[in-house]
Amino acid sequence: MARPEVTGKKTTQKADPPKYRRKPHSVDPNLLAMSIKAFCALHAISEDQFYKMQREKWGPVVMHVGSRTLISHEAAAEWRRSREEAAPKEAAATAA
Repeated sequence: MARPEVTGKKTTQKADPPKYRRKPHSVDPNLLAMSIKAFCALHAISEDQFYKMQREKWGPVVMHVGSRTLISHEAAAEWRRSREEAAPKEAAATAA
């Protein structure tokens, strides 16, 4: 097979890099209420994990404001506290 320079065909070039890069989702940790997306970003979990926690009844308490679903700052703090208390019990259960 002949080289593209010899045959006159265009050489294949790699695609140009994107002009813009998406900025990471930054969230103010002092919000009084946050969306599910913001909650997940602050706690380094995926949205799928959040919905799994909700299905299994160990997720944070949510509130509905109009059509939005929000998590209050207090509910997030209570959820973190309950997860910290449950961690040693769950570790002991899996070790046994």
